[in-house]
Amino acid sequence: MTTAYVIVTVVGAFMAAFSAASIFFRAKWVVQPLADYGVPRAWWTPLGVAKAAGALGLIAGLWVPAFGVAAGIGLVLYFTGAVITVLRAHWASHVAFPLMYMAPVVASLVLGFAA
Repeated sequence: MTTAYVIVTVVGAFMAAFSAASIFFRAKWVVQPLADYGVPRAWWTPLGVAKAAGALGLIAGLWVPAFGVAAGIGLVLYFTGAVITVLRAHWASHVAFPLMYMAPVVASLVLGFAA
């Protein structure tokens, strides 16, 4: 396990946890776009739980690699769905946001497999 892997994984986990907390606390700058994209309000908490679980899984993956891989794949799928949702809502200018959260998770998976 390299230092770069640990740092990137912790950053990815922090970003996913921050994103989850932003939904849980109904930060206007997060939930307003969700409403604009047409994401049903009933989905918001489960989406936050998915991101929080992914963040915990990335951290657990530092000790149990299979957890990190599963969490990483789950988060990549989650943020891929977010990109699709943004594009379907015709808000292409917002695509960078889910990609920004996905980037350290992808890097963590790449670095984890390279080690």
